[in-house]
Amino acid sequence: MLDRLAVSRLKGVGPRISERLARLGIQTVQDLLFHLPLRYQDRTRLVPIGELIPGDEALVEGEIREAGIAVGRRRSLKVWLTDGSGAGLLLRFFHFSSQQSTAFKPGARVRCFAEVREGYSSLEMVHPEYRFSSDWEVEPESRLTPVYPSTEGVQQSSWRGLTGQALDLLGAHPPPECLPAETLARLAMPSLVEALIYLHRPPREASLVDLQARCHPAFRRLAFEELVAHQVSLRRMRAVQRSIAAPVLEGGGELRRRLRQSLPFRLTEAQERVVVEIATDLLRDRPMQRLLQGDVGAGKTVVAALAALQALEAGRQAALMAPIELLSEQHHRSLKAWLRPLGVEPLWLAGRHRGGERADLLAAIACGRARLVVGTHALFQDEVVFPDLGLVIIDEQHRFGVLQRMKLRAKGDRAGCAPHQLIMTATPIPRSLAMTCYADLDLSVIDELPPGRTPVTTAAIPDSRRDEVIARVLNACRQGRQAYWVCTLIEESEALECQAAEESARRLSERLPGVRVGLVHGRLRTSERDSVMTGFAKGDLDLLVATTVIEVGMDVPNASLMIIENPERLGLAQLHQLRGRVGRGAVASHCLLLYRAPLSGVARERLAILRSTNSGFEIAEWDLALRGAGEVLGTRQTGAVQFRVADPVRDQGLVPAAQAVAEQILGRYPDLAGLLIARWLGAREVYGQV
Repeated sequence: MLDRLAVSRLKGVGPRISERLARLGIQTVQDLLFHLPLRYQDRTRLVPIGELIPGDEALVEGEIREAGIAVGRRRSLKVWLTDGSGAGLLLRFFHFSSQQSTAFKPGARVRCFAEVREGYSSLEMVHPEYRFSSDWEVEPESRLTPVYPSTEGVQQSSWRGLTGQALDLLGAHPPPECLPAETLARLAMPSLVEALIYLHRPPREASLVDLQARCHPAFRRLAFEELVAHQVSLRRMRAVQRSIAAPVLEGGGELRRRLRQSLPFRLTEAQERVVVEIATDLLRDRPMQRLLQGDVGAGKTVVAALAALQALEAGRQAALMAPIELLSEQHHRSLKAWLRPLGVEPLWLAGRHRGGERADLLAAIACGRARLVVGTHALFQDEVVFPDLGLVIIDEQHRFGVLQRMKLRAKGDRAGCAPHQLIMTATPIPRSLAMTCYADLDLSVIDELPPGRTPVTTAAIPDSRRDEVIARVLNACRQGRQAYWVCTLIEESEALECQAAEESARRLSERLPGVRVGLVHGRLRTSERDSVMTGFAKGDLDLLVATTVIEVGMDVPNASLMIIENPERLGLAQLHQLRGRVGRGAVASHCLLLYRAPLSGVARERLAILRSTNSGFEIAEWDLALRGAGEVLGTRQTGAVQFRVADPVRDQGLVPAAQAVAEQILGRYPDLAGLLIARWLGAREVYGQV
């Protein structure tokens, strides 16, 4: 019932408040109940002023000793409070009315709540919540006070009033339990109603530490149910996928054999293992759904090429989609160099193709003449028609929304027959996240770098030592090595970033006599960018100044030095990807992180992690911990998996039990599966069935 009762039925919720609540996804009373507090305040006990600790939030009560308006750099109302505990407390208000200034009279008693700060001569509370003795109850509050995630125009007092009404309805109309009774008993978990009441109105004896860390049993109860819901959804999705037919891609192997013979290198054992896993999947009559993980430079492209050739040998088309044109161009160049001698001509389709050229490309795809197509998001536009698509390969999968990926796969659906799908990422997905969010996929890992790769030494250097860094670039170039200089800006503007790159290239050219400097950024014409990148790859340029467009797609073994400006503005995964442009040859390589002091605590931790390891898998675990699952998975895009209570890092210990319970529910309690999906995912489950 509560899942169908509009929140507008609650007292005090008019059209304006309804609209504001809808911004947070709250439309029903059940939505409101699952909108949990962000943190809690302890207003259940009075703290003597003499025992206050800076940084703590506290409830104090005292007598006003003095009050007045101070005129200085900022006009403020100052109120001195004492309680006989041997110390005084200053209440400071920068925004106040004349009514407030006259209300604080010496001798009056007042009760305040706020964060305690260290002041010039005493402890302070700035803009505390306060009540005079005539307004408060005799005793402090009997429960911890919840603080809710909010939006403009909805005060905390409103949240507490609305959740109070919702809790009253919860008691009268409890929602059904979606977990088997034996599961709750075995895991010693509270009921759903008990957990919700506890989290919205914790008793004064509740552990504030456990609640803030979201490891209290009540939080874990809800997190567990949400994890079970996701596991049920992923398993249902996998069952749907396995019920669909797929083309059996059984080629003769001639193209693959000839490609292997022509390669100037041998595949690593890890690559060979993954090639067998993929080839085996492609021989089945059910769609392959495989996630291929491999660190920067691990050799995923050649694995993808062998998979594509298997599809071509079986008389089917294959498509490879990358998130940006630069990477798709790089894939096209690599595949063309490998496959053209075999008589296979990869076609490239991107958003830049217009007019007659685009019409010719679309016609080649639609008639089946183009057997292997490489492109960007342009591939899943409606006008692109594949008559015989047998394999879809998605690179850098975290850059796409799930619906986008599924839309491309749907292009190969013919009379209930779907193409196989290989999803690749150079940003390794931590095991805890893969178990939680990719249970519908089989996992392959290239956990070995090709021979000859040397670890990259990483150092963080303040911008004040820029001259030393420039001298180091000059020395490297004079020794016949090449270098990258990556420009990033504080401002979120591609135009300004390109201007900064142009200015850096000009200044570096002046400071580096004899060094051939090239420039690449996203606003250059394709022909210009290709010319510069080709020149750098051939060794005609010594230093490439670029924006982050070189994050992927550049493979120059002679490049052994990378400078990244303002690295504190980038995430760990992106920094690791950029660093992966060097260390691709046998020469010792270095990455210098040229930061602007002072660094925030998070930025300092990020750069320290990057200096300590070259393992993409370790970095992925840290990236998950620092940024959260939403950022790592790209779940800010439409249709992707999102969590409301559970956290794959904090709650990874619950995942195995959640998987077991999901299997139990699907096998013995199928009716509960629908309730779980409706409660936790709603319409979002459809992304897996597109």
